[in-house]
Amino acid sequence: MVTKDMQLNKDEFDLLRKIDNKNQYSQRQLAKNLGFSLGKLNYCLKGLVDKGFVKLNNFKNNKNKLNYVYLLTPKGLTHKISQTINFMNMKMQEYDELKKEAELLLKKKIKKKSKKIKKNN
Repeated sequence: MVTKDMQLNKDEFDLLRKIDNKNQYSQRQLAKNLGFSLGKLNYCLKGLVDKGFVKLNNFKNNKNKLNYVYLLTPKGLTHKISQTINFMNMKMQEYDELKKEAELLLKKKIKKKSKKIKKNN
């Protein structure tokens, strides 16, 4: 069950989708890829860390202590998958509704044309 404190806003969800344990992005790269400012990225990262979805590590032997690695926690990976499935289900439902609406509009248009043809004959 997803509790309110575990819910993600769109920006957090987009960031969670970008974080991949195989690819290490700098904050600037993540911000640029997502179209975020660095401040917005930090705010979203803090939210994900607070929820336990992302873990920050820095390289202990690295002279540049500003380099961090963003790792999905098992909880974060589970939530990422769950959110992605929910998103896909929502999009599939939206597609089905749009398809039905388009079919209905097409039927109305065909019916209107057929009445117009009968009237002209």
